[in-house]
Amino acid sequence: MADTQNFEKAVIDAINAIRPALQNDGGDIEFVKYDAETKNVHVKLVGACAGCPMSQLTLTNGVQRYIREAVDPEITVINDDQISSYF
Repeated sequence: MADTQNFEKAVIDAINAIRPALQNDGGDIEFVKYDAETKNVHVKLVGACAGCPMSQLTLTNGVQRYIREAVDPEITVINDDQISSYF
């Protein structure tokens, strides 16, 4: 459990490090949860990022790439807002 908590803290720290770049464009990112079993990081893009047609590109080429470099190269970042819109 301690490893998961440390890992989650590292993910949150990485999100906080990239957050200003999103905020500069009128958006933001919120940490939702980390699934240790699948190494999926669930986030929610908000503000201008929530409705932006380039949000998936920002998520994979920006956020996911940064978190993979800072924390673990096997992490996948998922925008929970997009998942809920399909159901």
